[in-house]
Amino acid sequence: MRLKIFRFKRVNSTNSTAIRIIKKTNYQNGMVISDMQTKGRGQYGKKWISLKGNLFVSFFYNLGNINLSLQRLTRFNCLLVKKFLQIYYKKNIIYKKPNDLLIKKKKICGILQEKVKKFDQNFLIVGIGLNLVKNPIIKNYKTTNLFELIKKRIPKKKIEKQLKIIFEQNISKVKRI
Repeated sequence: MRLKIFRFKRVNSTNSTAIRIIKKTNYQNGMVISDMQTKGRGQYGKKWISLKGNLFVSFFYNLGNINLSLQRLTRFNCLLVKKFLQIYYKKNIIYKKPNDLLIKKKKICGILQEKVKKFDQNFLIVGIGLNLVKNPIIKNYKTTNLFELIKKRIPKKKIEKQLKIIFEQNISKVKRI
């Protein structure tokens, strides 16, 4: 499956933008990328702190007749992002329910998933916030970023491309979970 890329300088939220694209176009799948989010969303209505230089992306795709729980889909997609991170960080990466990835007990990534219905079609949106070069300071919650861990800056476009490839290669597996 090939994902259509939708690139923006600034959005309220990549998930909200994906919802708008699904509802107003005929695209069945895509990848929404933005340099900045002004109203990034996290789990349970929390705000996602979007620091410049980090990755803000949402994948969306038609689920067809799949009736998997959001919990199972979240686990699957967290493991895809973990697979991507292992390209750069070879040590232990922990999946922490419901939707976080941790390295050295510090959050590096959060994933927000939403199901959207358009007519009789179900879509899944997988929003990913990944700390690439900066990590937010959150009271009572330790965070980290990829640059801090590997002491090397990876071009953001390269990261976007690799993550896109991983999702393109694995979305069809959702149908077999």
